[in-house]
Order: sequence, then structure tokens, then C-alpha cells
Amino acid sequence: MGLRHPARRLWVRIRPDRTKAVGFDQVLHSGATDERPEPTVGSCGTILAVAALNAIREQDLDKMSSSSSSGWSSKKVCVVGAGMAGLAAARELRREGLDVTVLEQSADVGGQWLYDAATDGRDPLGMAGVHSSIYSSLRLNSPREVCGFSDFPFRPTNGGGGDARRYPVHGELLRYIREFCDVFGLMDAVRLDTTVVRVAMAPPRRDGSLRWTVRSKHNGDAETEEVFDAVVVATGQYSQPRLPSIDGMDKWRRRQLHSHSYRVPDSFAGEVVVIVGCNLSGKEVALELLRVAKEVHLSSKSTKEAMTPSMSKMLARTAGWCSTTARSSSPTPSSTEGKVTVDDNRVGPLYEHVFPPALAPSLSFVGIPVKVILPRFAEVQARWVAQVLSGRRTLPSPGEMLRAVEEYNRAKEAAGLPKRQTHDLFLDLEYCDEYGERHCGFPRTEQWKKELIWSSISDMCDDIENFRDDYHDSDIVRDGRRLHGWASSPPLAPRPQEKDDDHDKEEDKHLGFGPSKFSLR
Repeated sequence: MGLRHPARRLWVRIRPDRTKAVGFDQVLHSGATDERPEPTVGSCGTILAVAALNAIREQDLDKMSSSSSSGWSSKKVCVVGAGMAGLAAARELRREGLDVTVLEQSADVGGQWLYDAATDGRDPLGMAGVHSSIYSSLRLNSPREVCGFSDFPFRPTNGGGGDARRYPVHGELLRYIREFCDVFGLMDAVRLDTTVVRVAMAPPRRDGSLRWTVRSKHNGDAETEEVFDAVVVATGQYSQPRLPSIDGMDKWRRRQLHSHSYRVPDSFAGEVVVIVGCNLSGKEVALELLRVAKEVHLSSKSTKEAMTPSMSKMLARTAGWCSTTARSSSPTPSSTEGKVTVDDNRVGPLYEHVFPPALAPSLSFVGIPVKVILPRFAEVQARWVAQVLSGRRTLPSPGEMLRAVEEYNRAKEAAGLPKRQTHDLFLDLEYCDEYGERHCGFPRTEQWKKELIWSSISDMCDDIENFRDDYHDSDIVRDGRRLHGWASSPPLAPRPQEKDDDHDKEEDKHLGFGPSKFSLR
């Protein structure tokens, strides 16, 4: 597995893939009654109930004027969530002259990047509480050059205790997000400590366009209601853990912990630990636990044919579930056409992963796709939504959008992809560029950044332990930074790599390649 430690033993086991995915961070609520569903809390601490239309036939959709948005520049828009997707939406909406309010339950912006050392000790699997999935020592697994907004580079900072490495700790990205808010003046639009309790359709305007009643609660105060002309859902991708389905799991009385609730390794000292899940988070938690645990067993999915009877059982004091955290939901029955539903992680119907045909453009979703460059792709979607709401761009008819969604889903199924991968774009950079150009004229990703992405993935696959500090793409970064003016920024923390040429040494020192003064290992 490429995991090594001189003093500890790391055992690798294989299990069948019996993981079951859950849905998106929404609570879908029928507008026919005031009765509320049992809520599931989203990654930004929001509870969202979306009122759905009653039965809508496909031929009726073409008669609806959902893409009409003339005069939207004076309208009010509610953005749910103040993570990177929500903040991108707020900025783009403001650029189009719209009146924006962002509702965020946490005490600060940042979404998943808002680290909190405390989790609910009574809920180690993380199924009930709301908190991020960030653990204390986490460092970014993508270089900072590709982790920022398109026109606001994630520049390194040496002052004030910042982490100037190319793969910094999570707090450095949170600092960047806060700086983004300050530079673009977004904080005056953000209401922190505000829980969204319910979103439902309000009486429509005279022209038939939809409006939304948003019920929220600030710091335990009485609930308040406001009417908005549009709602943008940006509650993120990762809120409730996806747990594997294993016989006897509910009867196993020893400690179980999901990586969603993992923070520090101290409590695992001297224990025998099984980690179920061998993607990046599983491997990295395993490496961290090797420092303190007696043994670490890493369980990976495989085919049943690869199993032997001896592999089907393990003895341990602790089981850590590191299956990828997934979107959570309390889905309603999907028998009514035209409703936004969640089925095995498929949120739909959504035209191009953003607009529900029957409710567009007044309801939209930003940040659902996975395996894309973030926050860039969320920024693309946010710009498209803003331009549609301002009237600069129009959508196809609801019927055309619905047919496009059905065609897309059939293509996925024909390719043998399960429903839970509906919104998985598999890091198809060309598709993402075409998506942005087609929908909102978004500039294509610079070629040097594409090369950097593939280089960093290659380094990660080759050496999961050291890829953040022993990378092989200095020339790509140097040329790209020169091209975009990064060379004039404050010098980066150096990294360990010797250069033969004296000129390269001096240049690398300025651009940040040389011995690193930061180390978490």
C-alpha cells in the first residue's frame, strides 16, 4: 500500500465493497402542508426544506416561463451557506447588482474549512451533530496554486504565523477565505449564527414568477420569516458520514469512530485499530495513528473473488470508518414529477447540476458536483446563476431542460455508472472548461495549472507519505507564477530540494522552493 513505518506494524486487509451512499444536504418538503419533515442538518449547519410543485407533466413544463428573469437587478436573493461555494455565489450575485443575503449557522465563514476541535462525544459516528470533517494536522492535498478563486490567487504569507508551503495546513485556507470576504466586502451580507429552518414557496408575483419564504433562527432567538425572489443552495458536499453496511456492525460494542469526527490521534495510544476505507483520508489517518497505536489494520474494498475466509473477520479494539463522507438528506417520495428529490446521491432533476427545471431560475444549487477543481467550478456555477437571475442569460424551456437531464442520466447509466455518481465529473478538465465557456463565458483553466494538477496527482499516487514536501513540478509552478505575477509576491517558505544551477537556486528561493521551515511530521 506504500505505507511504511520503522517501528509500527501496518496490516492491510481486504473486504467486499458493501458501502451504501446517502443523499444531499436537503430536506425536501411538500408545499401542500405546514407539517415539517424530520430535518437533517447540512454541512454549513443549515436545515433546508424546499417546497416542491405538485404533479407536473412534461408537456406542462414547456408552458411555464421559468427562464424569464427581466428586472431581476432589484430582486432579493438568499444564499444558504457561507462556505466557498456560498461566498462565490454571493460575490457573483452582487456583481450582477442583486440584493444578496447569506445565511450561515456557524459562527464564522468557511464551511468545511472552519475547524472545531470539539465534536459530539456521544455521537462518534457523526450522524447527528454538525461540524466539519477537518482534523487537527490536516494539510491540503492540492497545491495552493489551484485551490483559489480564478481572480484571487491563494498567495502564501510568511507573516503572522502563516503557513507558506505549497500544501499548507487547513488554517491557511481558512485565512484565505476570510481575506476573500474582506477584499470583496461580503461580510456585510452574511448573517452568522443563523439556522435556516424552512424554505417554502410564497405566493407568486403578478407575472407568475416564483418567490420563496425563508424561515430562520438567529442564536436561539424567535424564528423570523422573509420573502426572497430566489434561493441559491450552497450547503456543500460533506456533512453526514457515509457508513459501510457490515453484518454485525450494530452489535459490535467496542469503539467505532468515523473520520468525520476524528481530530487527534492521542486517544488511540497503544490500541489495535482497523481503518475501513483506503482512499486518501483512510491512508492519511492510518499514517498518523501509526505514531501512537500498537497496530493499524487498513481495510480496502475489493471483489468477492479476492476474499478468503481469513480476511472476513478482524479483531480490534477500535474501528475507524474512513469511507468518503457524502451528502446527506431526508428524501421525500419521488413519485411526483417535477419535484427536487434525492435518490442515492442523485439530486434531481437538475439541469447541468444547477437548475431544477420546474423551479428555475428562482431555485438553484451551487457546489453539488464532485471531482472538480474547487472552488473554481463552484465559481463557474455561481456566475451562471447570477447572470441568469440578472437577465443577461436565459435558460431553455423547462421541458427542454428536463429532457436534457433525462438524456444525461441515460448516458451515465449506459456507461455503467451507478446513480450515486450522477454528479461525479471525474476531474474532466476539458469538460469543465467547456461548461464554463458555454454557460457564462468563464475563462478556461490555464494550461500550467492543468499540468500542475496532473503532476500533483501523480506525486500523490507515487508517495502518499511525502508528496506534499517532495514534489517534482517546480518548473511548472515557476513558469506559471511568472506568467501571472506571483514572483512579485512575498517570498515563500523554502522546500527541501537542491539545485545545481546557482541562478535556479536564487530564483527558487524567491519563489518558494528550498528547505522548509515548517514540518508536521
